[in-house]
Amino acid sequence: MGPPLKLFKNQKYQELKQECIKDSRLFCDPTFLPENDSLFYNRLLPGKVVWKRPQDICDDPRLIVGNISNHQLIQGRLGHKPIVSAFSCLAVQESHWTKTIPNHKEQEWDPRKPDKYAGIFRFRFWHFGEWTEVVIDDLLPTINGDLVFSFSTSMNEFWNALLEKAYAKLLGCYEALDGLTITDIIVDFTGTLAETVDMQKGRYTELVEEKYKLFGELYKTFTKGGLICCSIESPNQEEQEVETDWGLLKGHTYTMTDIRKIRLGERLVEVFSAEKLYMVRLRNPLGRQEWSGPWSEISEEWQQLTAADRKTLGLIMSDDGEFWMSLEDFCRNFHKLNVCRNVNNPIFGRKELESVLGCWTVDDDPLMNRSGGCYNNRDTFLQNPQYIFTVPEDGHKVIMSLQQKDLRTYRRMGRPDNYIIGFELFKVEMNRKFRLHHLYIQERAGTSTYIDTRTVFLSKYLKKGNYVLVPTMFQHGRTSEFLLRIFSEVPVQLRELTLDMPKMSCWNLARGYPKVVTQITVHSAEGLEKKYANETVNPYLIIKCGKEEVRSPVQKNTVHAIFDTQAIFYRRTTDIPIIVQVWNSRKFCDQFLGQVTLDADPSDCRDLKSLYLRKKGGPTAKVKQGHISFKVISSDDLTEL
Repeated sequence: MGPPLKLFKNQKYQELKQECIKDSRLFCDPTFLPENDSLFYNRLLPGKVVWKRPQDICDDPRLIVGNISNHQLIQGRLGHKPIVSAFSCLAVQESHWTKTIPNHKEQEWDPRKPDKYAGIFRFRFWHFGEWTEVVIDDLLPTINGDLVFSFSTSMNEFWNALLEKAYAKLLGCYEALDGLTITDIIVDFTGTLAETVDMQKGRYTELVEEKYKLFGELYKTFTKGGLICCSIESPNQEEQEVETDWGLLKGHTYTMTDIRKIRLGERLVEVFSAEKLYMVRLRNPLGRQEWSGPWSEISEEWQQLTAADRKTLGLIMSDDGEFWMSLEDFCRNFHKLNVCRNVNNPIFGRKELESVLGCWTVDDDPLMNRSGGCYNNRDTFLQNPQYIFTVPEDGHKVIMSLQQKDLRTYRRMGRPDNYIIGFELFKVEMNRKFRLHHLYIQERAGTSTYIDTRTVFLSKYLKKGNYVLVPTMFQHGRTSEFLLRIFSEVPVQLRELTLDMPKMSCWNLARGYPKVVTQITVHSAEGLEKKYANETVNPYLIIKCGKEEVRSPVQKNTVHAIFDTQAIFYRRTTDIPIIVQVWNSRKFCDQFLGQVTLDADPSDCRDLKSLYLRKKGGPTAKVKQGHISFKVISSDDLTEL
């Protein structure tokens, strides 16, 4: 069973189609009329626009001619360059385009049954977290008989022109497509999660390990149904579409259509002086200006392969405009890489994507206000919504995406398309359950760019632990909706922090409601005990307060361990101490190395401290070898920390 489907304008495709067939008429959409308002917000198109149906434009019109990926697409005199690139990218993965163009065979013109054609089509878009079906008629804007917006080189093929019209209807008009990035469009077509990679910043041509790590990520993304495209930056408008020395176009987007790691046979190992080839296949949507360097069709490398070799290795090209490149040349020639991961289906029952809808709201009560502005607004920043997630293991890549609700449908009313948005990421206590109120000990683990685009993202390899993500608008005191999505190959359990402190309840009133909140960060444990010189010590921490405890990750083979482990406790009284224990992880029975006992009174100094470890038994127990460095902060205001 697929995801729930929302009907745009509450239009039901089958009902409308059957009504038209019954009345022997072609559908004319009353919600997106063939007039200027469907084209632009507040301007007129020079030249006389005539809205025509496909059968009035050409003979034998078709939705799709042959293979959807085999035809080049043209931008048109008023078309949008990113959308043509997005069409080409969409056509690579059948699982995506058949979702965007549902039941395409049923929607196809059938010359044998002209009475069954009603001039009505439907397309589906992932629109702010919901799959939305948009119904349109087949009237398309033309000037002098030519389509004004995108069209196919197969002149009787109309899937892209009709899809573009449906997308324009969803966003308000054709002009609303201006300013969208290719990743915005691909995400709306597919529901994928987009990440942009700066190839120069990544230094993939210099750092061999990073280059092969990138290849592994791209291979995994592509084989899981993801979409990938790349481009070369042009320093100015004059160099747009200018050809490089190797035949590539600056400012132009190429689509990845295959990626392969190839093991070579004995003969080819001698020819290429390598046991493996790392190769990518790209396509130019315009079908011209192909790569002319190594592995191009006229290159020496290509000529070394027989037809049988190419078939065996899988190095084939399925249409004009496609070409192969080595990974090395790919990293050297392209500047920007857009990676759109397929996140719609759980892998082996494991959820890779967490998402939540939220909003920035304004309230006179600071504890209820949820629009605090960016990190520069230190007094109000933490009044923003807060979301916590858990990374269960070290070294996993986490992609965080924040999308604001598109306001371009309100452009006619003078509202901006987008606000400036961004987000901050903090590593927090391993047992945090309530909202952050001050940033005393939390590590600032990352920050997105702040920009007035629809979506901002951050991609990072994170250590094990809890993280709080704070989505913000640049200015405080504004309201809007947002969609937060987090992708990771390990479950991260995203949830919102809504409470400021423990709730009053009969249970905690009977036990004693907390009067003190304490944060502790244990930075390190050093000079730990070794019974003999070659003993392996694998230390970890247990931080206790009453019946609650927090355990740190194990540090391997060291007597000078860096932990930076954080914990927070809500205590009924300072008579309940905080105990920090250091243990040695062993195969059969862990070894106690020592502990410190802390009153952690609100009046205590909040600076970094160092104490010797002691045996069990309280602050006066016998001293053991080693000491810990820590910072502890207590307050009798439960909303201070």
